[in-house]
Amino acid sequence: MSYLVLARKYRPRTFEEVVEQAHVTRTLTNAIRSGRVAHAILFSGPRGTGKTTIARILAKAMNCEQGPTPVPCNACASCLEISGGSAVDVFEIDGASNNGVDHIRDLRDNVKYMPAHSRYKIYIIDEVHMLSTPAFNALLKTLEEPPEHILFLFATTEPQKIPITILSRCQQHHLRRINAMDVARHMVDLCRREGLSVPGESLALIARETGGSMRDALSLLDQVMSCTEEEITHEKVLNLLGVAGREVLFRVTEGVFGGNLADILEIIDEVFRGGRDIKAFYAALTAHFRDLRVVKTVREAERIVEAPPAEIDRMRALVE
Repeated sequence: MSYLVLARKYRPRTFEEVVEQAHVTRTLTNAIRSGRVAHAILFSGPRGTGKTTIARILAKAMNCEQGPTPVPCNACASCLEISGGSAVDVFEIDGASNNGVDHIRDLRDNVKYMPAHSRYKIYIIDEVHMLSTPAFNALLKTLEEPPEHILFLFATTEPQKIPITILSRCQQHHLRRINAMDVARHMVDLCRREGLSVPGESLALIARETGGSMRDALSLLDQVMSCTEEEITHEKVLNLLGVAGREVLFRVTEGVFGGNLADILEIIDEVFRGGRDIKAFYAALTAHFRDLRVVKTVREAERIVEAPPAEIDRMRALVE
């Protein structure tokens, strides 16, 4: 059996399992309970924040044998088929490779037919902004007045590229970038379930490197697990990612504040000889000094700076 990556193995199966998108999942839960689910929904937001995952959970909730229900059972035939990607009444379409007008005309011709054995026939179109202008035009009428058995669920990272005529026909939900500390906490839980011991500072580093994308973070964690046969140490993670550790950034900061040019040059040489990416080091250093400025300026820096409390306390001591 082929290895199942963490992002797929631990993909959320219910709305409650989705990390840091309660403003979206709560709205959808209330809509299902009250029977007010829109026939066309657009999920937008940064990559790896759960757009397609939430669309699949919504598809399961609407077609579950016990539903429509806010909490799909994940045990009936419909839920299992949707989770496995083999549901005959749930179509997952890649907007980037099916962006022509002919593809949308085929979809438009098929929506008039009833579902094979489900409550709804559901179309999940990922990266919908990649559709061509003629394709969007072909979708307009169907999107405005679809049959009662049809649901359209769209996902995109660039909603500004979607024509306003399409946007006006959709209920829109914007997913937020996931806080790095929440990503790190989620990875701690996954490591516990996998029986792995990964240093907390390594998980925090991975979370910061991926910029709020849970999928990217889990992909990096997979890479760390695959490339490290023995004990996973923070030094090995640094070597694998090719980035400088937080301690190096604090050492540079102390050198700058102390006016010690020799120490700074030695640290930069150490980073270079260690095979670290100098551009990534520069970007991390710039972000670090930005965080120092925030800590110096803002009373409750914890709300803005994505760092553990101990690091923020250290920053406060430095900027004094």
